[in-house]
Amino acid sequence: MKVNNKTIVVTGAGSGMGRELTLQLIKKGARVAMVDINTQGMTETASLGGGLNVSSHEIDISNRTSVEKLPESVVKIHGNIDGIINNAGIIQPFVDVKDLDYDKIERIINVNFYGTLYMTKSFLPHLLNRPEAHIANVSSMGGFIPFPGQTFYGASKAAVKLFTEGLYAELRNTNVGVTVIHPGAINTNIMSNSGIKTKAEEAESKKSQGKLALSAEKAAAVMIDAIEKNRFRVVIGKDALILDILYRIHPQRAVNFIVKKMSKMHQKTESNNSNY
Repeated sequence: MKVNNKTIVVTGAGSGMGRELTLQLIKKGARVAMVDINTQGMTETASLGGGLNVSSHEIDISNRTSVEKLPESVVKIHGNIDGIINNAGIIQPFVDVKDLDYDKIERIINVNFYGTLYMTKSFLPHLLNRPEAHIANVSSMGGFIPFPGQTFYGASKAAVKLFTEGLYAELRNTNVGVTVIHPGAINTNIMSNSGIKTKAEEAESKKSQGKLALSAEKAAAVMIDAIEKNRFRVVIGKDALILDILYRIHPQRAVNFIVKKMSKMHQKTESNNSNY
């Protein structure tokens, strides 16, 4: 589905990947309904895009009642709905399963999985009535390979993966295309937006990611291209591509590799902190 002259709903549009997706969709001639709990961020996104062909919707996507009212608001402004990009997501504190509080666990699952589910269920009837439409759900490389200290984040993204693949199977003979997206390390503010780190700490973390981290601009371009080409699955970034191949060949070795790498990063962080 070409995005030109289409109305696309983008969650998490107030910053990071959602902002970049919004700006690039506008440049391609789409209308964008921005969804976020961050109203100031959406205002900034709209301003960067020239303020045209966008609407802002302050919604907590983990609140089903609020999400179910959203399609009517979007239709009232834009006239129709042709696609949704379920991009919004949060990560967990880097804490093992045995030590993470239930309130944090539930928040991660509610935003990442149920938010995607509520958005999809609420908008699908409208999408099925369009000549062509598309659903793009953002999972993660953490959705196909585990990372220590991010077990619940990974579980929520794995749920998004299988949910999206199931949608594809169910909608294969309809007008609605479905894409599951697995980004690797992307230069966004997901850690500070998730309350894990301050912006200064996140900036330092980005430096340590090195050349494997992809810019939000490039990642967004790949996502939009995948929608326009109706791709079933897309893996974004060198790190995600490498781990995807390694995990397919030897899952246990891939997990052990991740554990070793994460341990080294943790040791390096502790060493840097001790120098202050």
